[in-house]
Order: sequence, then C-alpha cells, then structure tokens
Amino acid sequence: MARTILIIGGCRSGKSAYAQKLAEATSGRRAYLATCPIIDEEMRRRIEVHQWRRAVANWETLEEPLYLADTIKSAGAFDTLLVDCLTLWVNNLMYETERIDRTVTEQDVADRCQEVLAASANHPGTIIFVTNEVGMGIVPANAAARTYRDLVGRCNQVIAAGADEVILVSCGIPLPLKGTRL
Repeated sequence: MARTILIIGGCRSGKSAYAQKLAEATSGRRAYLATCPIIDEEMRRRIEVHQWRRAVANWETLEEPLYLADTIKSAGAFDTLLVDCLTLWVNNLMYETERIDRTVTEQDVADRCQEVLAASANHPGTIIFVTNEVGMGIVPANAAARTYRDLVGRCNQVIAAGADEVILVSCGIPLPLKGTRL
C-alpha cells in the first residue's frame, strides 16, 4: 500500500522543490512522472534543464500527459514516484477533450482522480503529487479560465481526500494540512 502525499501551493511557491527534496529523502529507485508536454522552444529548454538536474540525482523520468493511472500502475519498480503536476494534467485533459469537440466536466475529473488514487493504492512505495492552488485569487474573467479553475479545484479536493498527507507550500515553507509528517 502506497504512502500518498499531495503537495499544493501557488506558482513559484517552492512546492516542486519541496516535493523533490522529500522524494530524495526516501531510499530506493525514484521516478519523476512529468505531465507537461513540450509546446514551444522555451518549454523544451526548461524541461531539458529539469531532466538534467534530476538525472544527476539518479532520477528516472517518465512522461505522460494524460493517462496517469495507467502509468502509475506500470511504475511498480519505483520506490518513489513524483507526479508533477496535476494542474498541467487537468489542462491536458481539457485540451484533449476540446480536440474531439467535447468538454470535460468536474465529474469527469473526479472520476479520473479516483482512478489515479486506485492505481496509487496498489503502488508498493511512496507517491508524491504536486499541484497548484488556483482558487485563492480573483475570479477569472472568461469562461474557459473559470472552468479550468473549477476542474483543478475538483481534482485537488479528490486527491487531497484520498492522500495520507497534504502539505501546503507558501513562500518556500511547508505547512502540513493533513497527516503528521513533514
């Protein structure tokens, strides 16, 4: 049974760095499950820097923008799995459904999150999820942005409910919300 941790915070809050540090404190094989597709040259360079930094720290990288549950199921050889990030995963789900002239609903996201949690429960080690807190700002000015905020909010609620630990990172400081470990 996996130990499941959700790390949440705003953009540039230090959440990914904290999650990586937490993962590197565990023993065994580690994998970074990246959800970010390469969309332009700047993103390609950013991803390459992150991959290089993890490679020198003995990380393996898995890339999966959509099918997290399936990838988690197939990643049993890793003692620690860091999924970064759920926010981009929700973005990818929205994009893919729009491409087939469909919309993704909060229930769709909740169902996908339940699949991810079910896959995580069978993982033999630790799974750390990273996500953005997108609901603490102003109400977005357009319908697509409001939908995105709502879908990420639903994702975060479902994953947090199923996680053993939830840690909010603000200004680089981890603040436990659920569970007892830091």
